[in-house]
Amino acid sequence: MSLEQIRAKYTELQGAGLKLDLTRGKPSSQQLDLSNGLLVLPGAGEFKAADGTDVRNYGGLQGLPEARALFTALVGVPVEQIVLGNNASLALMHDTIVFALLKGVCDSDKPWGKEDIAFLCPVPGYDRHFSICEEHGIKMIPVKLNDDGPDMDEVERLVAGDASIKGMWCVPKYSNPTGAVYSDAVVERLAGMKTAAKDFRIFWDNAYGVHHLTEEKVAIANLLALCEAKGNPNRAFVFASSSKITFAGAGISAVGASAENVKWLLKRMFPQTIGPDKVNQLRHVAFLKDAAGIDALMAKHRALLAPKFECVLRVFEEELTGIEGVSWTKPKGGYFISLEVPSGCAKRVVALAKEAGVVLTPAGSTHPYGKDPEDRTIRIAPSFPGLAEVEKAAKAVALCVQLVAAEG
Repeated sequence: MSLEQIRAKYTELQGAGLKLDLTRGKPSSQQLDLSNGLLVLPGAGEFKAADGTDVRNYGGLQGLPEARALFTALVGVPVEQIVLGNNASLALMHDTIVFALLKGVCDSDKPWGKEDIAFLCPVPGYDRHFSICEEHGIKMIPVKLNDDGPDMDEVERLVAGDASIKGMWCVPKYSNPTGAVYSDAVVERLAGMKTAAKDFRIFWDNAYGVHHLTEEKVAIANLLALCEAKGNPNRAFVFASSSKITFAGAGISAVGASAENVKWLLKRMFPQTIGPDKVNQLRHVAFLKDAAGIDALMAKHRALLAPKFECVLRVFEEELTGIEGVSWTKPKGGYFISLEVPSGCAKRVVALAKEAGVVLTPAGSTHPYGKDPEDRTIRIAPSFPGLAEVEKAAKAVALCVQLVAAEG
């Protein structure tokens, strides 16, 4: 199409009265309906845990053992090395960092907050991770995220030469937003690399560990086991949650770590709370039962999600193939597609889409401080709208990309 034809189609799109939202990776109402059975659990009179604990009362700071067992595969350690929180693993990540800032971690000489510290941030990445760092004055150092994980030559160079680098964010499986999966070789290098800071920590956010979009159930290496084998047992905190498994606003979060890290974390949590929501933990155990129960539920999620991702990818293939500087990821799991547009054009595409009634995550949100130096990356989140709306939104976004590319 000529530039004039594309502009005419865009004017028509503006007049269509669209009100579509692709901003966040929220489960749809249909996905949430899959877990409505939780609403009648654990049931009247059913308030005792397996060990006889009355879950209605105070206590149980670490969480019910049977609820921790639901997360053993996701975090890669036995129940003794898992701590449960309430619905948001993000809250556990935030609090772990704040505890480190105030007290230092178990092998620190002094609190992190007594130093000017930095975190490595693979990009494109998750904006909420970056928000935690920005909120608490932690410097963020971007490193490139490849299809098999972060650029390890750069990561190893940075952590070996700078003791102020205390941590690193990682979304190792179906990464937000690219869908990247860390290779075994990358995980092994992360576990064994030399760091100038002896109290360096990897914040391993396994948010999409069972969130497959295909029949293939992609597996990743066990970071905690590798850290132990490499002589760095305290290096990692591994986070997960049921937020995109059951109810996003009423799930369970978990962190797995070394025995020493768990002891440190529970000591920090002790003044904060007398215990998490054990009633919710008990209902999740009754509903999910075990790993097989989780797999069966996630297959139902996939049946709802996969057609939406296939729709976006089909539209992009039909409308954007051959446009110079435009590409997109084809994830095997997770909640996002990463769309790359010509350099300097992402903000313009997002603005055009908004003017046409399609709201996208702000350009730059995939990078620290909200600044994508190439202004190329746009995160597409197709999970929440219905399938027909997803198709309309994808076509609208594609038209905006066509217009920006044609304008040069």
